[in-house]
Amino acid sequence: MQSIDDVKATLDDFLDALRSKNTEQVISHYDPSNTMYVLSPPLQSTPENSQGAAGVQAWFDTFTGDRIDFEVRDLHIESSGEIAFAYFLSRMAAKKKEGPDMDIWVRNTLCFGKKGSEWKITHQHESVPFYMDGSLRAAIDLKP
Repeated sequence: MQSIDDVKATLDDFLDALRSKNTEQVISHYDPSNTMYVLSPPLQSTPENSQGAAGVQAWFDTFTGDRIDFEVRDLHIESSGEIAFAYFLSRMAAKKKEGPDMDIWVRNTLCFGKKGSEWKITHQHESVPFYMDGSLRAAIDLKP
């Protein structure tokens, strides 16, 4: 149970960093070998090829204000030894500097590896379903 509590504390700190647009705190939770399947292109990225802190900061800079609303639902965490994963639904909402504001629900899975005494994110997967009606339109209007 202790490892699940530790993973939850790491996840909470990571989410707080996203909410407060704290680039360095976000980056501190990634293992350098992290492979990310996130909403934005490309299909696969790493902290290195996504420009690390500069890439995270550039994304934060697309929003106004100093906070992003980030709600988590249906959180589930499993842990065994030095590996853990968490999956959940999340709602991201923020005012954009340009273009339409963001307010979407996303499916998330984070994998963690124990590195010394800390849990680090070793894999991140975000997705939204798409309509199978031939339009291939992302189903960003869904809500839990």
